[in-house]
Amino acid sequence: MKNKFIIIILLSVIIALKSKAQSPILDTYIQQGLQNNLSLKTESIELQKAIANIAIAKSNFAPKLTFAPNYSLAAGGRKLSFPIGDLLNPVYSTLNQITKTNKFPQVENVNQQLAPNNFHDTKLSFQYPIFNADIQYNYLIQKELLTTAEAKKKVLENEIKHQIAITYFQYLQTLEGIKIIDESRKLLNEFIKFNQKLVNNNVATKDIVYAAEYDLAKLNQQQVGIEKNKEMAKTYLNYLMNRDYKLPIEADSNLVKTLPFVETLDVLRAESLTHRNELNQIKSGIKVSESAIKLQEINAKRPQFFVGGNTGFQGFGYKFKDQAYLVAQVGMSFDLYHGNEKKHKIEAAKISKIALESKKTEVEQQIQLQVSQAYFELDAAIKSLESANEAIKKTQKTMPIIMSKYKNGQAIYMEVLKIQNDEMLAKMNESLGRNEVWVKKAMLDKVLGR
Repeated sequence: MKNKFIIIILLSVIIALKSKAQSPILDTYIQQGLQNNLSLKTESIELQKAIANIAIAKSNFAPKLTFAPNYSLAAGGRKLSFPIGDLLNPVYSTLNQITKTNKFPQVENVNQQLAPNNFHDTKLSFQYPIFNADIQYNYLIQKELLTTAEAKKKVLENEIKHQIAITYFQYLQTLEGIKIIDESRKLLNEFIKFNQKLVNNNVATKDIVYAAEYDLAKLNQQQVGIEKNKEMAKTYLNYLMNRDYKLPIEADSNLVKTLPFVETLDVLRAESLTHRNELNQIKSGIKVSESAIKLQEINAKRPQFFVGGNTGFQGFGYKFKDQAYLVAQVGMSFDLYHGNEKKHKIEAAKISKIALESKKTEVEQQIQLQVSQAYFELDAAIKSLESANEAIKKTQKTMPIIMSKYKNGQAIYMEVLKIQNDEMLAKMNESLGRNEVWVKKAMLDKVLGR
């Protein structure tokens, strides 16, 4: 079963590469969008931030060496008073008299303020973690968060890439629409000239000229709407590429002359579960939760160990002479009790993992639903295009017959008008339908994560 699944995925990737629209122009616009889009630049900054956080987490494994000099001046405050002179001086005087020497000098009473004045502590501190689960698992978590940030960036890249492709196809639709209207206008102008000849020769009345001119005005009105849609598509394309909205868009007239290859729905549904970066985000979140669980479990069972020490000079006045000292340390830290905090942290981490796993299943179902909907929409667009092609063939066969009958006085103007409208609509539907197939294909690729 596993080998069969792998084969399906490999075949889907190969087919996807073969079915990709080969358009250097569209590929160039997509690359410009990926390079210049402001939202992507923001995500790139977030990615750099995640990389920096990994470097910070990694630095915690290294020894920490700190130079920390300080100097104190003090006045007032509490004092230490002890009448040592009053207690010892009489004894010392007696001893000096007995020994007839001055071996026992007089001692002053102690009257020392507790806050040290003119005191310095110039030291170099060293600390190295022998075992610290927080440092170890924080590093692993930061690495997974980088994976999450990368997946988030790829989701946005996929969105922008297909927005550009879809908008580009819509732009081509408007160009095709304008082209068809121009052809229809040319045909109507010839028809108006012919009708005018009939009027001049008293074969027909002026109303047939007015009717044709009215149809020409409606055609011009349709073109205004299409021109508006063209400008809107051009502006949005330039916005996605972070360019001046007035810059022209180059049209690839060969892009939609062929139709895309579409795999079976089962293959597409299987492919979607391997390509969608939204799933990679959730999978990364699950790994973060797993690391958090392990961290809390280790902290509940094992203490943290470290070694360190201080060396430097300490004393009154910056003299350094006879002020050197050295202190070595071996330390351990382990919380014995804090209201079952460790147990609750483990439970919370496990709940987070369960929630993400449930979310993963939900997203997988949503993705497969999206793929199914996009597939059926593409299939409907292809079938609609086939019907449009049949309609063109029929109108093209009917048009010469109706025009010949009209010129020979065997058909009325309404018949000519109807077949003209039918032919224009058929061509418009075929052109729009062909572009619509590529739009739906781009939407399918988007939900597939291609």
